Amino acid sequence: MTGSKFLLEVGDRRLLVDCGLFQGLKELRLRNWQPLPIAAERIDVVALTHAHIDHTGYLPRLCRDGFGGPVLATRGTADLAGILLPDSGHLQEEEAEFHNRGQTSKHRPALPLYTAEDGVRAARRVTGNEYRKAVPVLPGVHATFRPAGHILGSASIHLDLDVVTAPLRVVFSGDIGRYAAPLLVDPDPIGEAEYVFVESTYGDRRHDPEPVPDQIERAVREALGRGGVIVIPAFAVGRTQELIYHLRALEDGGRLPRLPTYVDSPMAIDATGLYCSHPEDLDPEPARPVLSGACPLRTGDFHLARTVDESKALNERAGPLVVIASSGMATGGRVLHHLRRRLPDPRSTVLLVGYQAAGTRGRLLQSGARTLRIFGEDVPVRAHVETIHGLSAHADADGLLRWLRTATRPPRRILVVHGEPGSAATLADRIRRELGWDAAVPGYRERVPLG
Repeated sequence: MTGSKFLLEVGDRRLLVDCGLFQGLKELRLRNWQPLPIAAERIDVVALTHAHIDHTGYLPRLCRDGFGGPVLATRGTADLAGILLPDSGHLQEEEAEFHNRGQTSKHRPALPLYTAEDGVRAARRVTGNEYRKAVPVLPGVHATFRPAGHILGSASIHLDLDVVTAPLRVVFSGDIGRYAAPLLVDPDPIGEAEYVFVESTYGDRRHDPEPVPDQIERAVREALGRGGVIVIPAFAVGRTQELIYHLRALEDGGRLPRLPTYVDSPMAIDATGLYCSHPEDLDPEPARPVLSGACPLRTGDFHLARTVDESKALNERAGPLVVIASSGMATGGRVLHHLRRRLPDPRSTVLLVGYQAAGTRGRLLQSGARTLRIFGEDVPVRAHVETIHGLSAHADADGLLRWLRTATRPPRRILVVHGEPGSAATLADRIRRELGWDAAVPGYRERVPLG
């Protein structure tokens, strides 16, 4: 489930943890247009676990609708919000423009949920905080951001409430990253907690045990045998950087030849620079060259396509070459132009390198679709489609259980959230069976008493 938002009411004050957009299925995306159950101006403060749009993308609309309080996050999240939120507004404007093409005057014009300028203004409201340092958010409530290992700046938020009959700690997981991932630090332990809200994106599955470099090497070598272009839809933040890191390591180890590699995403280009300016988020090994002034996030034959013309020129290139472009689930962005160009060619390869939500083009490709609707056209799928498992920035079910086990004692209750219904229910059942803890899956807009 996307669209992460959790409203914590403490007396007459209100804290919103995350402020995300719903993505994927149309029935979910329509929720973005529904009024919130509380007026925006009645929310006192927002705290963000990380910068992905399904956790931050509603913030520009919230601010436009009257929210006037502070927005707290980590330093990395604050920096990334300056890239992601304006881009999200731009995509909202593009979508409205697309719907308005060909409309007659008797129809009301489609309007964007918010604009790029709204995104800029909202991003300026986000203030960065240090990891593991308690900051006041409301009277009697302090928040501590602890590394979650998901993307740059990602954190679990530990809320300490001193305004009830006894001190209470509520932990919001955000998105938990994989242990021993090559770029980022491992998730911090939970420690003491009465209530834990845990995500369940991969709550019903395990990542492929085959090492990710081995999967990438095999997929790329098979693609080279076909001689075509390798198109990789990848999230601009997190997935792109880890993918480049793996490709560079495979080249350095002589396992892959130096291939022309193009990052065709201005956002990914900017985000990669941020990764190299936040060593506090990085695992010690990749952090060493960063601290010495070098950035390991580039391959031997590395190119950046910043402009539209540079992006279009890639469509005229023959393989072998690698094109990495967002969005990661092929819901929008420059990757759609590359897919429209390359999907009909059986020599081409599409590598899916992360979670593909229901209702997205990425999920359709993963499920064996014979055609894909792009820009109003039914594009035939003749290219080879391959999924790289384990490159996801999310912990799998075993990783989530491993994180939950870092609680120093059983919490009073685990609330399983942010996952498709099946994955959330499966994880909750596993928590009850394996840990013996009280676990439940709250419904949409359900109220849960704490204390």
